[in-house]
Amino acid sequence: MNDVRLPPNDNDAEEAVIGSLLIDGTAIFQIADFLQSADYYFEQNKWLYEACMALYERDEAINQVTLAQELSQKGRLESCGGAARLSYLISICPTSLDIEHYARIVYRLSVMRQMISAGDRISAVGYEAGPDVEDSLAKAESILFKLRRGQGTSDLTHIRQVLDKYFEVAPPSTEERPEELPYVLSSFPGLDEFLGGFQRADLIIIAGRPSMGKTSLALNIARNAAVDHRACVAHFSAEMARDSMVLRLLSSESGVNSRRVRFGQHTEDEERRVMEATGVLSEAPIYIDDTPMLRMAEMRSKALRLNYERGIDMVIIDYLQLMQGEGIRGENRVQEISYISRSLKALAREINAPVLAVSQLSRAVEWRASHEPQLSDLRESGSIEQDADVVLFIYRDEYYYKTEEEWIAAHPDREYPREEADVIIAKHRNGPTGRIKMRFRHNLAKFESLGSVEPTLL
Repeated sequence: MNDVRLPPNDNDAEEAVIGSLLIDGTAIFQIADFLQSADYYFEQNKWLYEACMALYERDEAINQVTLAQELSQKGRLESCGGAARLSYLISICPTSLDIEHYARIVYRLSVMRQMISAGDRISAVGYEAGPDVEDSLAKAESILFKLRRGQGTSDLTHIRQVLDKYFEVAPPSTEERPEELPYVLSSFPGLDEFLGGFQRADLIIIAGRPSMGKTSLALNIARNAAVDHRACVAHFSAEMARDSMVLRLLSSESGVNSRRVRFGQHTEDEERRVMEATGVLSEAPIYIDDTPMLRMAEMRSKALRLNYERGIDMVIIDYLQLMQGEGIRGENRVQEISYISRSLKALAREINAPVLAVSQLSRAVEWRASHEPQLSDLRESGSIEQDADVVLFIYRDEYYYKTEEEWIAAHPDREYPREEADVIIAKHRNGPTGRIKMRFRHNLAKFESLGSVEPTLL
């Protein structure tokens, strides 16, 4: 007896989504970012949702009258059951409050059907029994990557697409990407001298207390690596939205305060500098994902896909404590962070690229007289220290002494460290540890080298 099984589907859930929209058309804002008409199994329901999306895209009201008109114009009203069907859909759905729940069911079952289809296509690749094993595996991985692309609410986006929202930028460069870089330079001489650049397959941690400048340093490194050395950088930000990140990069690159850039309050000269900075950044191979509460498996999948399609030279995660592990969430946060740090190290080796993760420090640093961070301050897990190849701490005296008067009272023989920052290399698996003096420009959230200042060994 043949085992004939229908693909996963739920007509009730599909109808409930349409009924909810007919009750409250504004509810579409809750589902439009993840549910597409292709996710529907039954053709009539698909046509109905397509019509709702067409109204939504034209910013028109969604209700029984407008939906009937839209279907009629496309010659599908009678095929969908006419006005009686629309009345029926309203009657079976008492409220629109649960529309996202119904939509998630439709979406989940759509993914399951896509998995079945992907499995069939991967089987076909296997049955072809091609002579090149690597080519066959690449085809199979490509099928899975394309399936994964539809997951989540966000994806890695080239910085040019974000800049397009603010300014007209130059078209993509046709220049071919250079050969794989042996290591990634930060363009901070002291840091590059100590580390010899960020080495492939290394896990690098940038840690500090809040407002020390961790995100700024990570962004500066991303910019320098991509612009100065044409390194392809994948930047995952679970804390900051991509628009805010790009504005900060634009401010740093142009030397114009980000607030003035955001509100267009710049002079003619500043506008010229902003436009020049836009042109520079739009050519940089920086890809940004701002999915909040990013799961480790999802981040790994996106990084692997970009590496497969483009070739990654560096991955940046901001920040580690906002990521979610798999399975053990809620049971033990220390175990979850340990899992994440191990997974990041494994990812670095898997894609053969440095992975730079921003990390918070515990409050223990506040209780010490010196306030300088130590490896034991890495928050929530000692495994971060164990798994990392390099640990960088950011420390600024200015953070603890807000005024010159406070500083002079505690250090009468030393000049107030205005805009000074220490980048402390607390762990370096394959080299020396030390301290590098840098300048942190508050108004631009930008780190700069101090030129002639020599790095200090610890």
